[in-house]
Amino acid sequence: MQISQGQRMPLSNLLQGQSLGFSVQIQSPLVIDFACFGLDAQGKLSDDRYMVFFNQPSSPCAGVKLQGAGDFALNLASLPASIERLVFTAAIDGNGAMRDIQASAFSISSEAGQVVATCPFSGATFAGEKAIMLADLYRKDGQWRLASNLQGFNEGLGALVRHFGGEVADEPAAPAPAPVQASISLEKKVAAAAPHLVSLAKKAQISLEKAKLTHVKARVALVLDASGSMHAQYSKGRVQEVVNRLLPLAVHFDDDGSIDCWAFGAKPQKLSEITLANHKDFINTDHYGWRDWDVGSRINDEPRVMEKVIEHYQRSADRTPVYVMFISDGGVHENRKITKLMTDAAKLPIFWQFVGIGGRGYGILEKLDDMGGRVVDNCNFFALDDLHQISEEQLYDQLMEEFPSWIKEATAKGIIG
Repeated sequence: MQISQGQRMPLSNLLQGQSLGFSVQIQSPLVIDFACFGLDAQGKLSDDRYMVFFNQPSSPCAGVKLQGAGDFALNLASLPASIERLVFTAAIDGNGAMRDIQASAFSISSEAGQVVATCPFSGATFAGEKAIMLADLYRKDGQWRLASNLQGFNEGLGALVRHFGGEVADEPAAPAPAPVQASISLEKKVAAAAPHLVSLAKKAQISLEKAKLTHVKARVALVLDASGSMHAQYSKGRVQEVVNRLLPLAVHFDDDGSIDCWAFGAKPQKLSEITLANHKDFINTDHYGWRDWDVGSRINDEPRVMEKVIEHYQRSADRTPVYVMFISDGGVHENRKITKLMTDAAKLPIFWQFVGIGGRGYGILEKLDDMGGRVVDNCNFFALDDLHQISEEQLYDQLMEEFPSWIKEATAKGIIG
């Protein structure tokens, strides 16, 4: 069945049941980001977890899932009563306008995958707009209905977010309804339990907003090289500073606000989870402090701890993204083992951010961007002579440099969801 712009109809006329698919095919060389906004009775995004897009590919109820570029799986029965409307959108990432797109369409399909309605459109429908509201699914008289919208916005995704009551944090604020909670929650959460970290939280928030990660949920892990050559980094407090700087990211990404932590020498040791409650002097106190950690000989065996981290997250079927920050001062020599581990782990929902501090001989870690044979690019590396070499703002920017692109690619490949 073909429908046209402005057409409305009950979904019950098209489908049996409440599991269905919504897909968009836009023919264009432009980079297009797709999103679904779950709105309340006032037409507002009152819960930012119901903005489903590449950085947040599922609603908390799993009623809306982004399975790939422009491909949404819906289970309408799972949506809470507070969600009255689903609005599907497309926005250009970068330069260009919707008038430049070619023959395109969105479609509704049954649970079995049979297309039951399609709406064609092209650039002739638009002018200089950078974003489109494609279609609405909305509740009326106890039924879900479909409306073909195809309304454009000149300013792109930011205009859509503001239209639905959210706040675009890197633009001048205009009088608007209450901002999306994700843009303010980090500072508030940190201030309540650890006011001395508020400054770090503010800087982390800026980097998250620039990287378009404010809606992402993820688990956070920290892996610490405890080999003998790291002694100076521990005794000068540099490793504790790493804990302090990573914690605001964990508070943002993880509902529990915790960091899974391992230390390693010749063997790995699982340490306590790091939280706002226990982070102060964690390095000197947890498991009797870093000098007494049970890591065997104070040499570095990276593959063994990598295997433990992978095993830990493989034990659950949870496909929530995991952000691993891996600290090392070098002396890396197991290049083949690490290459194989990172290649095999590319199919898992784990992103590895390796950070070299005050060392040399980082081996394969320095060549991660050139590693072939992986489903997705699942790791990144940068080195510092000293943690104080760059500002806190620059550090957060570097930590978030490749995580967004991994989120997008891993979502498209179905690795996370």
